[in-house]
Amino acid sequence: VLFFFLMNLRTTLISLIALPLSIIVTIIALHFMGLTINTMSLGGIAIAIGSLVDDAIVDVENVYKRLRQNLKAGRPIVQVVYEASKEVRMPIFNSSLIIIASFLPLFFLQGIEGRMLIPLGISFVVSLIASTIVALTVTPVMCTYLLGDKRIASQLEKEPWLSRKLSQWYHRALETSMSHIKPILIGVSLLFVVCIGIFFTLGRSFLPPFNEGSLTINVSTLPGISLDNSDRLGREAEKIILSMPEITTVARKTGRAELDEHSLGVNVSEIEAPYTLDHGRSRKEMVADLRHKLSHLPGVNIEIGQPISHRIDAMLSGTEAQIAIKLFGDDLTKLFALGNKIKAVAAEVPGVVDANIEQQMERPQLDIRPRRDMLAYYGIPMSQFADFIRVALAGETVSQVYEKGRPFDLVLKMESDARGSIDQVASLMIDSPKGKIPLSAVADVRSTAGPNSINRENVSRRIVISANVEGRDLRGVVNDIMREVDEEIDLPEGYYVNYGGQFESEASASRTLLIVSLLALVIIFLLLYGQYHNAVQSGIILLNMPLALIGGILILRLTSGEMNIPAIIGFISLMGIATRNGMLLMSRYDTLRQEGQGLMERVLHGSADRLNPILMTALSSALALIPLAVNSHQPGNEIQSPLAIVILGGLLSSTLLNIFVVPIMYYLTNRKKESSKA
Repeated sequence: VLFFFLMNLRTTLISLIALPLSIIVTIIALHFMGLTINTMSLGGIAIAIGSLVDDAIVDVENVYKRLRQNLKAGRPIVQVVYEASKEVRMPIFNSSLIIIASFLPLFFLQGIEGRMLIPLGISFVVSLIASTIVALTVTPVMCTYLLGDKRIASQLEKEPWLSRKLSQWYHRALETSMSHIKPILIGVSLLFVVCIGIFFTLGRSFLPPFNEGSLTINVSTLPGISLDNSDRLGREAEKIILSMPEITTVARKTGRAELDEHSLGVNVSEIEAPYTLDHGRSRKEMVADLRHKLSHLPGVNIEIGQPISHRIDAMLSGTEAQIAIKLFGDDLTKLFALGNKIKAVAAEVPGVVDANIEQQMERPQLDIRPRRDMLAYYGIPMSQFADFIRVALAGETVSQVYEKGRPFDLVLKMESDARGSIDQVASLMIDSPKGKIPLSAVADVRSTAGPNSINRENVSRRIVISANVEGRDLRGVVNDIMREVDEEIDLPEGYYVNYGGQFESEASASRTLLIVSLLALVIIFLLLYGQYHNAVQSGIILLNMPLALIGGILILRLTSGEMNIPAIIGFISLMGIATRNGMLLMSRYDTLRQEGQGLMERVLHGSADRLNPILMTALSSALALIPLAVNSHQPGNEIQSPLAIVILGGLLSSTLLNIFVVPIMYYLTNRKKESSKA
């Protein structure tokens, strides 16, 4: 890009050298910080690539321009380079500080989103610091030796054709815009208002959908099914899955051990199915087809996700689904009945797929109820009665024995023949001060039925209705479910519903980012005021933020249409990135004012002087972001892509509008002051 504008290989080389130097310094710094090179840290460096050469471009372009102006003056090269670098040194340094400040909210994220995105932020900030150091030290030295050579004097005599034509066009366009200030400002304001309206129509989700290259499919049926029957259903599901042309192999686990991290009964099969999208269908179309085919399996619930996504959902809500509707109450039978009603209501909401409820069924149980009056008559304490039941029926480990070097527990309990039926259990003899008596003399022994499992959360009994979302934003679906459940389900007294899942983390993270972003905005304003000592000028530079929002919102609307945590980080990052161009213009205006130029003259000439570096830095950053933005479907790039898309759109709109709005606002705010002096 630099060569295209300046048509000079040496200037291009100086700017490009800043890139590998900054990356090398970044990698060394990350190593000493104890961090690793991973997808997220590499993503941070990739997003920073445009910024890594921005500082060098600004410095080189200004040196190049001053050397061309110095051809007739004949001042020493070192002095010219020093003054040219000094002119942009503080804007470069302060703009880097402002961009770092804009990334501060990212470091306040907690939970999953923090662990994912903080390494990206660290690598970005370290890269930016490295590029600033390179631009302030190495770049001026290289300019002195490579651009101070007399052999390139002939190249300096003529301004590059493209640069000259752009400056001429911009000078005329800016002159014209100065005579149409009101329509331009009204048009930009209306565009901003429209974009704010579009912003509130965007969907909301926690993280963008992943493309992990593999599906995790849970097939569950009623508890109590035998392992053989569950295995048969699993094999049938495997046949259906393997009938998909994208899937050539599967791996299945039916049930999990009780001490496993995620214990599952034999009624649940978890199937891993890697896939390859080379048959003309998208992942969404493939999953929809698979879900339709699996729905024909009788008596089973189907849940389709991905390995990492499932783990994230499990950590956030305790279920392997994006939405967890938790129903609390005392009566398990009533809980299950109400849960099925909620499931039916949720399943009708557009976008809801894989609506399931925790499977409950009654299983035969032996109910032994002590008769306290008879226990008191025979002098048997409740603790002795409880110990007898526990040891006789469940057993108690009293020692260990070794066979062939392996330890086995030695368990004391009644032999199986003595407890094989209700009558046999009732006839078990228990010790008392009055001698041995049958268990039936002090307890009622009867056969009943009860739930296969009882789940509790915060000491309350609960049942979970889970669901995934396809084709809609997560938050919109949850809002619809909440509204429908409130309207359709009448909960008895003592029963209540809690909603959990990814949207909870999204809401929490959004609140954190909003609060910290306000703090970052204050820091950015203070940094600007510290450089210009003028609140009005600082405010004019901050106008780049709403200008950047315009492009960020529009490009998000045209792509995913969803606002997620990475996209929010992208908007926050724009606060700092978008101020760079405004600082370049404002610093040039101040320099020309000190040289005695009038208001209109410094607006026109100063803006034209800074057009090239503004366009070059914007194009360099955009070219660096495009690979991340367009490859959102690639595994490992899903999180960086929304961030890059937002920054790309905001960078384009702020650059195009900045070169007109900032000069106009500077002219308006200084017009009265200049006229009063006259």
